[in-house]
Amino acid sequence: MGGLPGELFQEEERQDESTAPLPFGLPLELTVTDRDVVAALVAVSEGTAREEYALAALKIGILALRQAQGQLDADVIQRESERMLADLNERLAGHSRELREHLAGTLKHYFDPDSGHFQQRVQRLVGRDGELEQLLGRQLAGEDSQLAKTLLTHVGHESPLLKMLDPEESSGLLTHLRQSLEDQLAGQRKRILDEFSLDNKQGALSRLVVELTENHGELNDALQKKIDEVVKEFSLDSDESALSRLVRNVTTAQKTITDEFSLDNKESALARLKGELVEMLAEHEKANREFREEVNVALGQLAARREEQEKSPRHGLAFEDAVIEYLSREAQHAGDVALPTGTTTGLIKNCKVGDCVVELGPDSAAPGEKIVVEAKEKENYSFANAREEIERARKNRDAQLGLFVFSRKTAPREFGPFKQLGQDLYVIWDPEDPATDIYLHAAVLSARALCIRRGRLHHEQQADFTSIDRAILEIEKQAERLAEVETWTNTIQSSAQKILSRVGRSRQTLAGELETLREKLTHVRQVAGEN
Repeated sequence: MGGLPGELFQEEERQDESTAPLPFGLPLELTVTDRDVVAALVAVSEGTAREEYALAALKIGILALRQAQGQLDADVIQRESERMLADLNERLAGHSRELREHLAGTLKHYFDPDSGHFQQRVQRLVGRDGELEQLLGRQLAGEDSQLAKTLLTHVGHESPLLKMLDPEESSGLLTHLRQSLEDQLAGQRKRILDEFSLDNKQGALSRLVVELTENHGELNDALQKKIDEVVKEFSLDSDESALSRLVRNVTTAQKTITDEFSLDNKESALARLKGELVEMLAEHEKANREFREEVNVALGQLAARREEQEKSPRHGLAFEDAVIEYLSREAQHAGDVALPTGTTTGLIKNCKVGDCVVELGPDSAAPGEKIVVEAKEKENYSFANAREEIERARKNRDAQLGLFVFSRKTAPREFGPFKQLGQDLYVIWDPEDPATDIYLHAAVLSARALCIRRGRLHHEQQADFTSIDRAILEIEKQAERLAEVETWTNTIQSSAQKILSRVGRSRQTLAGELETLREKLTHVRQVAGEN
C-alpha cells in the first residue's frame, strides 16, 4: 500500500466538513508496495481477517494524518499570531513615541514658560497695560467709565434714590417716614393719657383706684394682725417669745464660754491647755539644757583638737591630706587617676614641689593630660609665692595645668575664693566647711576643661570650648559674689534676708554653670571617643 498525497486528505476533510451525504460503502482496489505494510498484512490470514485488518490500519492512518494536519495548522496559527502581535506591539510603540513627541511638542508650543502661546496669551491678558487691565480700566477707572456712569445714574445727585432720600423733597421717603412716626406717636400718646385719666372709667388708673378702695379695709386688718404677732415675738413678758428664747440661749452660751476660759475651773479647756503648755515647756527646757551641755562639751573637744592640730607640725600636712583625699574621690568618679607626689622628686633635681598629680583617664577627651595640685595652709603665704610655686610644680611634674588650693584659715585677704590666671587656677577651700566644696569642685572641673581645650582634639569643637570659657568666667564671678556674701554676713547682721537671697541665686547659678561644664566635657569626651 503506497502513501497517499496531501491533496486527497484535504479533499476528504473538506467533504467531512461539508453537509453533502456520504455513500454507505466505497470499493477500493489497492496494490501495496511498502515492505513493512506487506509484511504486516502477510502475517494475517488471507480472506476476511486480512481485509478487516487492512481497513482498520487504513482508518488508523487516516485519523493519524488528520491529527498531524491539525497540529501543523495550530503551529502555523500560533507563529502567525506571535508575528502579528510583535508587529502590532512595534507599531503601537512607534505610534506611542510619535504621540508622546507630538504631544510634548504641542504642550511646549502652548505651555513653554518662555515662548509658549499660552504664556504669551496670559501675559497679554494679565500683564501691565494688558487686555484685562485695559478692559477693567474702561469699565471701572475714570469718570467716563461704565461703572461711574451706572453709579451716577442710580445714586447720583439727580438719581431717583437721592431724590427720595432728600429731606427737602415733599414726596420723599424721609418726609413720609417723619409723617408716619408723628402720627403713630400722637396715637400712642392719646392712648396712654386715656389710660391714666380719671375721666375714663375703663382706664387703668380708674380701675386701680376702685380696687384699692375696696381692698383697703382688708389690708388694714391683715397688717394690724401681722404687727401684733411680730410685737408678741419681741416681748420679754412671754417666756415662749423668740426674744426670750434668744436671751436664754445667749445667757447659757456666755456661761459655758466663761466656764471653759476660766482658770478657776480645773476642768476648763483653758486650764487644761495651760497645764499641757507648762509640761511641754518644762520638757523643752530640759532637752535644751541637755543639748547645750552636749554642744559645749563637743565644742570644747573640737577647740582642743583644733588647737592641738595647729600646734602640731603636721598641721599643714593634714590639710594636704584632706585635699588629696577630695581629689582622689573626684578623680575616681570622673575616671581619672590621682597620685600623691609630695614625698617624691620630680623632673627638677631634689625638688618635691607638687603635692598631687591628676592624670586624665583614657575615656576622657584629652587622655594623658596632667593637672598638678599644690595645697598650702601656711601663715603669711602671699599670692605671689603661690604663683611661683605652682609654676615650679608644673615644670617639676610635667603637667599642663596647675591648681593651687589655699586654706581658708591662711589665705591672703585680698584673694577671692576662685581665680584663673593663664594655665593656673587658684581656689580657697575649708575641709571643715562643706559650703566651700563647690569652689574646689568647680576648680577641678575647670582644670579638666582647660586641659581638653588645650588638646584641641577637633576644630569643630570651638563652640564647645567657647561655652567652657564662658562657664569658667561665670564660676569665677559667682565665686567672687559668694565672697562678698560672706563679707556681708560677717559685717552686716541686718542684711540676713539679702544675704540668703544672694547666696541662693549665686549657688544656683554656680551649680548651673558646673552642670553646663560637665555636659560640655561629656560631649567632648564622646566626640573624642568617636574620632
